[in-house]
Amino acid sequence: MQPLSVRRLFSDPPLAGTPPLQVQVAKGGRHLGFICAEEANRERLSLWRYNLATRELAPLLQAPAEDGGTLSAAERAERERLRQFAGGVTGWQWLPDGERALATVDGAAWLCDGVGSARTLTASGRRHTGITASRRGRFVSFVYEGELCLCEIETGAVRQLTHDASDLVTNGAPEFIAQEEMHRFDGHWWSHDDRRLAFTRVNVAGIPESRRLELHENGAEAVAQRYPRAGGPNAAVELALLDIDTEGQPGTPRWLDWSEEDAAYLARVAFAPSGCLIVQAQSRDQQRLIVKRFNPADGSWTTLFEEASRTWINLHDNLAFLGDGDAFAWTSERDGQATLYCFDDALRPWPTNLDGVRRVICANAQAAIVAGWREDPTTQHIYLIPKDGGAAEPLTEGDGWHEAAADPDGAICAITATAPDLPARLEAVHLANGERHLVCGGPVEHGHPYHPFLPRHIAAAFGTLNAEDGQTLHYRLTPPAGQQDGEKHPVIVHVYGGPGVQRVRREWGPLAAQLFAQRGYGVFELDNRGGTGREKRFEDAIHGQLGAVEVRDQLAGVSFLRGLKWVDASRIAVMGHSYGGYLALLCMAKAPEAFAAGVSIAPVTDWTLYDTHYTERYLGLPDANPEGYRLSAVFPWLEGLRGPLLLMHGMADDNVLFTHSTRLMQALQERGVAFELMTYPGAKHALQDRRHSPLPDHPGLSAKAAVSSRR
Repeated sequence: MQPLSVRRLFSDPPLAGTPPLQVQVAKGGRHLGFICAEEANRERLSLWRYNLATRELAPLLQAPAEDGGTLSAAERAERERLRQFAGGVTGWQWLPDGERALATVDGAAWLCDGVGSARTLTASGRRHTGITASRRGRFVSFVYEGELCLCEIETGAVRQLTHDASDLVTNGAPEFIAQEEMHRFDGHWWSHDDRRLAFTRVNVAGIPESRRLELHENGAEAVAQRYPRAGGPNAAVELALLDIDTEGQPGTPRWLDWSEEDAAYLARVAFAPSGCLIVQAQSRDQQRLIVKRFNPADGSWTTLFEEASRTWINLHDNLAFLGDGDAFAWTSERDGQATLYCFDDALRPWPTNLDGVRRVICANAQAAIVAGWREDPTTQHIYLIPKDGGAAEPLTEGDGWHEAAADPDGAICAITATAPDLPARLEAVHLANGERHLVCGGPVEHGHPYHPFLPRHIAAAFGTLNAEDGQTLHYRLTPPAGQQDGEKHPVIVHVYGGPGVQRVRREWGPLAAQLFAQRGYGVFELDNRGGTGREKRFEDAIHGQLGAVEVRDQLAGVSFLRGLKWVDASRIAVMGHSYGGYLALLCMAKAPEAFAAGVSIAPVTDWTLYDTHYTERYLGLPDANPEGYRLSAVFPWLEGLRGPLLLMHGMADDNVLFTHSTRLMQALQERGVAFELMTYPGAKHALQDRRHSPLPDHPGLSAKAAVSSRR
């Protein structure tokens, strides 16, 4: 029985195996593909293809050795926004013939011909972003130095489509807010017939320039950044339509007036099969979303419907076209939970008996395949829902969390399943006859990297508590190893707690919890109100002030822990990253009697320093809610902070700026509050590579010792 160590957790082969990522089923249902880490190097991704007829799994593109080229600023930003920390094949898509694939490898476009060979399409020595195949597979579009470009796949001819990029202007790429907060990672879109290309032109001149100091191991660099802070101006985003002739030559851009009234954000763009453009425009207060259609034939705009909320509207990617026209499936929270709808000439409910629909995987005129939940929000299953209102047919069963991808016709479904006792497993399902077969993954058996550590693995327990308003809170508790009667153990409350995230899911848990548990610590995770994946009112509890109900819910968790016989109530610590780092500070400051110590990693400390779209979604504009902003910051509460604190932050963080921590340092020093500090030169916000991983037994994590030694 081997004990788990930090060094082994970050060594190769990965202990969780190499789970499939970006799973896609080819048109025609002959193949499915995915990328995954290499067993010998988890930071290098390769592309694999599974033949559904022969049931053979083989590499389609094993990434060559990294070319050593320096990532461009645009590519670094794209990777950070995507939380993409591995190299190799970082993105890919099937071409319409169902045999060939387009892959992005270290900033270059590669064409995989389906018979084991591949070639580059873009110029060597140049790194590109936004690499996208056209819908019929004739062209590849990409962004280079802020300009939108096009490459004809067969001839290799490259054309630059825009000519006005500068330090302030970018074409064909999404702005910071779109990527980081709206989760729109596209800045250009192809029509279904390859004859038109829509693209954005982003101008950041209206955002005041500031100088952000990035500290690296070999020195400091003053980086000019136009960061859209809450209450301030955003980037100006224009939308253009470009005709592409049969030779790949562009016409003159048509600039589309997508914004109206208070519509401030270009949230989503999609070409319908009819050739019309479907645009989602969101108001600055995010309480209104307008879904409208542009007809290129006559230049007309038509508002299809609007969504409205007294708090905010969650953006999603659940628009799926049903046929050759403009009809599509849609999800809306207008009835209090995410529900399936259909739009043809009006928005109509698509009857289902699910408690929530999280994602529309594919849809047609007969049925939709969705990921959703019934009764237990910590699970997710895949369902086939007939359009005529018949009962939802589950395509998955039992315990666990399931994701899926399907071919455009909805005949083949590729389902990734995980459970508390099962790492990721990928199987293919033929919907016509129900036939299933395993593609990769499965139980931890002999030969699996984690098998030597399985005897020491500690199963997590799941349960529920009640919030003060009666809503149900779900938790996951990993108990310490070696419990004996009468012995007390410390507990680490590992918190995120922020909106848009659900941590407690019935899936293969984070192995970092095993590191703690095998050293005698319990690990407690609780999804407080404000988190996602539930009814809308569960999220809405944080509207107007952050860090209030979240802390009270975490304290309900502490009360539960104190009732367990093995818990030492005097040795409960709190640890979190990003929003979790923010909550860790507030938990310690608002309830010093509850938490003996804390670790705060890259915390937000003052919401006036954070960006527009995220912050204003929950707090509104600073001038309209000054008290909400004041009380949501950590500074009014610092007088209560007493326990040992370890503060950690990346010194090149362009999301939660390092300024958040420097202000906190000064405030703590002014109050005479001692703390420990671990900063990471050159590190961005996520701290996900092997050099920047704030895990237990890290040399800087000595606050953990304070938890074990106190009293």
